[in-house]
Amino acid sequence: SPLSLARACPKECSCNNKVVDCRGRGLYDIPRRLHPETQELYLQDNRIRGIVSMAFREIPLVRILDLSNNSITSISPTALLGLRTLQRLSLAHNSLREFDRRLLIPIHSLSRLDLSHNSLGGLPGAMGDSLKNLSFLGLAYNRLTRLDRTLMEAMTLLDGLTLQGNPWRCDCQLIGLKLWLETYVFKGGAIDEVLCSQPEEMKNKDLQKVPYELFHACMATSYHYLFANIHHLESERLLRGHTHECEPKQKQRPVNLRHAIATVIITGVVCGIVCLMMLAAAVYGCAYAAIMAKYQRELKKNEELAATKGADHATADDKEPLENAIA
Repeated sequence: SPLSLARACPKECSCNNKVVDCRGRGLYDIPRRLHPETQELYLQDNRIRGIVSMAFREIPLVRILDLSNNSITSISPTALLGLRTLQRLSLAHNSLREFDRRLLIPIHSLSRLDLSHNSLGGLPGAMGDSLKNLSFLGLAYNRLTRLDRTLMEAMTLLDGLTLQGNPWRCDCQLIGLKLWLETYVFKGGAIDEVLCSQPEEMKNKDLQKVPYELFHACMATSYHYLFANIHHLESERLLRGHTHECEPKQKQRPVNLRHAIATVIITGVVCGIVCLMMLAAAVYGCAYAAIMAKYQRELKKNEELAATKGADHATADDKEPLENAIA
């Protein structure tokens, strides 16, 4: 009831119909004595530095939690435990350097997450399952140099994303993000910009507008490195074989080498299948063309025969009246 809500309202805040407003009150900690039916809690513009485990256990029904513009540097991985109905969480304008993937595990309905204006150097790819229902994600003005594509692909409902103001490193590892962004924008998603900071030749270029030709070197470098690595490891293996001929068995190849060789073999098989399919298509095309040519020749021949027979009948018809006249 409104009366019980008023009685449960912390003295530092103002409360009105399940909404608790504690903005700009100089708070260092999360206020206590919050009513369990609280659905919106506004704590922005305070001096909160950390959030302890189960800090919001008194308000399990909260839907909106705003902690923006504080001095938060640390959050316990279990700080949001029990907040199953939380829909909006803002931690913008704080001093977070990392984001624990366990923080959002208890939440199943989060639709908006704002982490902009912090010092985040990355987001763990394993937290994708916790973000699958997001419609908005704010990551602007952090220290992000790249983002895991698997993390982005998990957010299938996303339609709002901010990424500007980060020192993006537009190298081979950012191709995945570029590909994802193109699909995201094609589906109607809103995005600000991803301006490259590194390398120097890419500086201030929008990743979405960087042509793929500039990334071709990535593939070439990868293949050169792959084959050079295989050659080097094979040389070492042969050298060990000559030096230690009496060894009962050779050491097993490193896992990365086996994977590399497997990749090359699979690629070769796929290329071979594609070539066979192209060859089959060419043979089919040639056979079809030959059959059609033969059909056209026979059709033309039949037409000529029909024309000849028609001419013969006409000549015979002309002769009959002439012979009758002579008779």
